Amino acid sequence: MKFASYLVVLGLLTVVDAAPPAATRVPLGRTIDLNIGETVDLELADKSRAIVKVVDYTVTRDRLRDAVRGVDVQVLVNGLPVTLGCGNYHLPVSIGGVQIDCPMAKPISGNSGADTWGLQKDVRLRLWPIASPLVEPDTLSYPLRQKWFATATQMANEPTYVDGGEDPQRKKIYYHNDLDFGGCEGLTEVVASTDGILVSVANRILPGYEDTPAGARYDTAYILDDRGWYHRYLHLVAFEPGLEPGGRVKRGQKLGLLGKEGDSGGWSHLHYGIVSRQPSGRWGTEESYAYVWEAYRREYQPKLLAVARPHLFVTTGETFTLDATKSASADGTALRYEWTFYDGAKSDLPRVDRRYRQAGEYSEILKVTDARGNVAYDFAIILVVDPALSGHLPPAIHPTYWPTLGIKPGDPVTFKVRTFGTTHSEEVWNFGDGTPVTKTKSDGNVNEMAKDGYAVTTHRFERAGTYIVTVEREDVSGHKAVGRLAVEVGVP
Repeated sequence: MKFASYLVVLGLLTVVDAAPPAATRVPLGRTIDLNIGETVDLELADKSRAIVKVVDYTVTRDRLRDAVRGVDVQVLVNGLPVTLGCGNYHLPVSIGGVQIDCPMAKPISGNSGADTWGLQKDVRLRLWPIASPLVEPDTLSYPLRQKWFATATQMANEPTYVDGGEDPQRKKIYYHNDLDFGGCEGLTEVVASTDGILVSVANRILPGYEDTPAGARYDTAYILDDRGWYHRYLHLVAFEPGLEPGGRVKRGQKLGLLGKEGDSGGWSHLHYGIVSRQPSGRWGTEESYAYVWEAYRREYQPKLLAVARPHLFVTTGETFTLDATKSASADGTALRYEWTFYDGAKSDLPRVDRRYRQAGEYSEILKVTDARGNVAYDFAIILVVDPALSGHLPPAIHPTYWPTLGIKPGDPVTFKVRTFGTTHSEEVWNFGDGTPVTKTKSDGNVNEMAKDGYAVTTHRFERAGTYIVTVEREDVSGHKAVGRLAVEVGVP
């Protein structure tokens, strides 16, 4: 008797065959892999057609690790030219009567030592009809009960950095093909982003799935949806009771609590991603940043979202550009931008050039305002290294808080923080409301899995408003790591 059938007899599962079922839903997007100079005539989901040609691409690398920080792909869509940013928080653009994006380009995997995409040609493109959602509205949800960009993220092609892993001596780059959502350890809820079969959970996997992307690990769950996509959830510290391999889960159902288990690097986050069959015939990443952006906006209906990411990795004295143009309002109105920098300088430009003379990790404030007066905040994280210090890295810091939604004046808010790369000094908190500073001392990530690795404090905000919370810690050389949070209290 098959394992799943045995559990059905015992009344532990709904009836689910142990072998992977065939997909019953066709995705709305069409994925194509092309070489430079190659053209394809493609039929979209609404039977319209698009003629697409990849003309060329340009690659931007940093001077410290030779890591790819951006790929701009020049494409012709129905005869119209467009340049697509590849991954790194870019969303699909509308051109030539279609929506199109570029989730991956070959140079990104060149020095990573891994192929998680199944890309055998130069560029991967995805296309949707011009007025189509990216996924059907009733089939995908945001995988956390948490505010958008509540804390640090590592998404799509972004090199990992939160745990202090941006080391100039490390030339093999881990580009984060999936999505890392930072959150508050043991408090932030992880939910199923889709209806589907729970293929694995907490070291248990359904037999018959050995040749699929699913795997079994103590901190991990995989869900198979009706498109044949495998949704994976990593680093959970606890799972909801009653979850069993072979059971069906519903979109929005609680799976467990976010943590730092497994190979997290010691920072608390949900590693979420989708794996699907790619044009090469291989399993590969189904880049999902645009999908969760769409799902979050549909579920939570924010009037405005600010985006100051990805993070930047630069040397002292190097000029670089901060970019706020990935921000967007719900109604598409023009935005006003205001940058506030650690040294007190300000700028109202969407793109602004900066440089730093002192090594450290900086968190610069972006405030975005739409035509209706709605305001949103995000933070640009810049890790600045002094080449003269023989590879010495400044510390990094990861602050979190909970809850992130529905906070009322007087409510207790839990704040947690972990500093990486130093055990010197303490974290100093400024809650932005005029109250005295608070000090904590996390463990410096000496033991990644330490249960008390994050330092904890509680704060109450007495009035409604959006508070910019700042926490800093310095190493023995005086290099600072600065983290920020935008906490909304009584804000509808």
